[in-house]
Amino acid sequence: MIDGMRTDLKKARYKNFDELYMYCYYVAGTVGLMSVPVMGIAPESKATAESVYGAALALGLANQLTNILRDVGEDARRGRIYLPQDELAEAGLSDEDIFKGVVTEKWRKFMKRQIKRARMFFEEAEQGVTELRKESRWPVWASMLLYRQILDEIEANDYNNFTKRAYVGKAKKVLALPVAYGKSLLLPYSLRNNQT
Repeated sequence: MIDGMRTDLKKARYKNFDELYMYCYYVAGTVGLMSVPVMGIAPESKATAESVYGAALALGLANQLTNILRDVGEDARRGRIYLPQDELAEAGLSDEDIFKGVVTEKWRKFMKRQIKRARMFFEEAEQGVTELRKESRWPVWASMLLYRQILDEIEANDYNNFTKRAYVGKAKKVLALPVAYGKSLLLPYSLRNNQT
């Protein structure tokens, strides 16, 4: 994790998603991995430790990708672009477009692809959350639901993450808590498939 933080001091661009993935792994994936022993795997879980750790890694990656997408404008003002350069180029976008901060159809299309990727990692994380100890599930579900809603807010802002910061308002946060609590009561995914 510390190595990832040090990367911020010397690197301001990422050639491709593989490079960005490694950055996300270091700064946030490791947090997910370190959280599993603290949260604990449910004693009744039939999931492998490897699958639970994989889900925790996916959640860390999803959260960091969401941070990156939320903070594009803020990062650009600091001279940083945490977006895959090759994918920007494929979309017909450049660093200059990011620094100008104008929402175009090219930008919307690019952002839709990035949001889809972040959501894929959130989906990958879901099964692992159900395998955590019962008392740990609610806060993890709550944070995951709230972070996912940041992606919804980017979309609601018409993909303007240059000048508008996507955030989840208090009412939505409060409404997410009972949903998270309900999800926390579900049986571990590994047990649901074994029931007849």
